[in-house]
Amino acid sequence: TGAFQLRCQRNLKGEKRMKITKMQGLGNDYLYFHEEVPANVSDLSILLSDRHYGVGSDGLIYITESVKADFGMRIFNADGSEALMCGNGIRCVGKYIYEKGLSDKTDLLIETRSGIRRLHLHVHDGKVTSVSVNMGAVTVSPAETVEIGGQTCTLYPVSTGNPHAVIFTDEEGLSLPEKIGSLIEHHPLFPGGVNCEFVNVRNDGTLRMRVWERGSGVTMACGTGATASAAAAIFTGAVNGKRTVIVELDGGILEFTKEENGMFWMKGPAEFVFEAEMEGVREK
Repeated sequence: TGAFQLRCQRNLKGEKRMKITKMQGLGNDYLYFHEEVPANVSDLSILLSDRHYGVGSDGLIYITESVKADFGMRIFNADGSEALMCGNGIRCVGKYIYEKGLSDKTDLLIETRSGIRRLHLHVHDGKVTSVSVNMGAVTVSPAETVEIGGQTCTLYPVSTGNPHAVIFTDEEGLSLPEKIGSLIEHHPLFPGGVNCEFVNVRNDGTLRMRVWERGSGVTMACGTGATASAAAAIFTGAVNGKRTVIVELDGGILEFTKEENGMFWMKGPAEFVFEAEMEGVREK
């Protein structure tokens, strides 16, 4: 992957000038850095992710060297915690790598904390128009009934490498993330916390999903959450035997296909938002 350089310079006040690339996949926005992860990354993620006092994002993503894959990827949430995997984020990683000339491959292996993921970049006129991601095998567990906010709730625990709780609901229930998302995230059933998805199955078999992400709250989209929702819908028979499922999130649409070997592929967009240089970030 070539040599890495820290893209920061000191100004005369002893502060850092930091180059930032902001990208988004369906409104799930992160700040991207092609460098090694700094020691104070947790504090930095809290500072930069703040939408009033910082740059504003769902967290930070670092593209790093890897001895197991083409590149590595580490994800830090807006609260400073480290995530295992981000489906929308990894699509942006693929676009970043290709369009910034870090690799000319259209098939990439990316090492994440939940394992190595394979990307296929759909390229037109030198630009990545969309990215397909092998999200791996997904484990859907039998339904659990829990008490949340004084009411009984049925959910499906799902593992995509990240932990998820999928709740099927009617259209009115799509307002629940703001009301009970935090309660589910911290429920005793999930000692390490959980991402929770609220899913309405439409008559045409498409899914409308809203999400509360562990460590970030309500977000525009969650790739692993949409994967979990598609898997749960197939597992329960809610989509009438379909193996390709369309999931509509607040930020847009993702397409999922379950292969015969049980692997799930996700296809969706990735976009640059802006690049900037920020001053006044003091080192600890």
